[in-house]
Parts: sequence; C-alpha cells; structure tokens
Amino acid sequence: MSPGDEHGYTDTARTRLRLPEDPYTNSPRRTPRNSSRGLVTVVGVVVLLIAAIAFANRGDSPRNTTTDKNTPSGNRPSTSATSPTGTDPVGTKTGGIPTGYAHSRQGAESAGANYATALVSADFLKPARRTEIVKQVFVPSQQASLSQKFDKAYNPKFLSDIGLDANGNPAAGQTYVSRTAPIGTKTTEYADSVATVEVWCTGLYGTAGDRSTSPVTSDWFTLTLRLNWSDGDWKVESFSQEDGPAPVPGDDKASSADQMAKAVQEYGGFTYAR
Repeated sequence: MSPGDEHGYTDTARTRLRLPEDPYTNSPRRTPRNSSRGLVTVVGVVVLLIAAIAFANRGDSPRNTTTDKNTPSGNRPSTSATSPTGTDPVGTKTGGIPTGYAHSRQGAESAGANYATALVSADFLKPARRTEIVKQVFVPSQQASLSQKFDKAYNPKFLSDIGLDANGNPAAGQTYVSRTAPIGTKTTEYADSVATVEVWCTGLYGTAGDRSTSPVTSDWFTLTLRLNWSDGDWKVESFSQEDGPAPVPGDDKASSADQMAKAVQEYGGFTYAR
C-alpha cells in the first residue's frame, strides 16, 4: 500500500490495470503444437549462448582490446549499477530503521532504499508506529505537517475499507501484508547537504486470509526522495511516487492465503546499503 506523495492523498485504494496473459495479443498464450520442435529451438539457443559467452571471455580478442582502448568515453553507455563499493554498510538502527549513513552519494542511496521500505510498510498504517517512523525518517521541519496529512489519508474509514481496524490491525485469523523490496537506486542530484534519490521498488500488498476481499498482489513503483543532510544523517524532506517500470506478469501459480501469511511472518526483511 502506497503512502502517496507529499502533495496529496486519497481515501481509496489504488486501482490496478490487469493485462491479458499475453500483452502482445488479445488472446491467451497458447501451448506450442510441436513440443519436439520447441525443444530443438531451446537447445539451439542454449548452444548459441554458450558460444557467445566463450567468445566474449576470450582474453586475446583483438576486437575487445581495440574497443576498450579506442572507443571515445562519450560514446560508451552511461551506467550507474547498484553494486558493492567496498564501504561498510549501515550498522546501526533506531526504532527498527537503519541509521548512520555515510555523508556521500552512496550513503544517500542507502538511506533512500531503507526509507522506502519503511514508508511503504504495514507498520506505516498503524497510527502509533507511523508517528515513530515519521520522526525517524523526515527532517524536523516537515514532521508536523506530514503527520497531519498521513493521519488524514489513513483515517479509520480508509483502514476499514482495506480490512483493518482503527489501530491498523487486521481481523482475527488474517494477516495484512505491505512489504517493499528496492530493486535499484539512482541519484539524480547530489550536493554536500542535499540529494535526490530515485528508488525503483517492487512489493506486496493486501490481506491474506480465508475471508479476505483484497488478496495479496504485487506492485511496481518508483519513489523519488528529496534528502537533506540533517543532524549528522540523511533525512527525507519530501517524496513522490509514480507507477512502474513494471515487467510483463509471469505465469507463477498464486500461493494460498496460508502460504502467503506464513511466508511474511517467517521471512524477515533486509537492510539495504551500497
């Protein structure tokens, strides 16, 4: 469940557009008529991939050497991969949220990823816990106004519509799920005291239970966080959200409500750091 953005909130759950099984045609996917022909095709593709990998890994390839040395840097693809950097990850937590980020671009991206998981979590729908998260995540100057907006957005009626009581708890025998997993981060602006970080996320939201009217489903979205270096750490000044980028849905078989509830209860989350 998304917290919306800093400019406004709605009192109704977000709708989802369900794509057909095959987004490139108006008909469901068909099983290949000739399974042996499909097998031959797959084997051929695997062989070609192995050959391509072997060729790419040849250290004596003149083409690879020439390209690396002579290709102008301006013509090479510009990338910013989310990869290990050698800097130690965040090692402390305050109120269950990682703190103590490096005063660097890397630290800002780590803060953005961890704050995304807190802002789009089941705890954020619980009034008491939300107050703690706001104090931990946002700069002091924004805490009071944002708390009012969040309280207005997540009012008792909204919570009731998604199967939760006024304290953000589900009915007996049900488990409310809202968990976010950052896929990658990108810094679009960085200075000594400010940074803008985009966090591409996927997540789960809904209620797992036999009588649930909103079963757990998946979501893809991007959070853009404006961060300030405040009191020795990165804090959020403002944020916004947009849908996607989203991949084509797969053919995975949906798990039962009991399996989903058990997975959420047994599998913990991660601390994200570059």
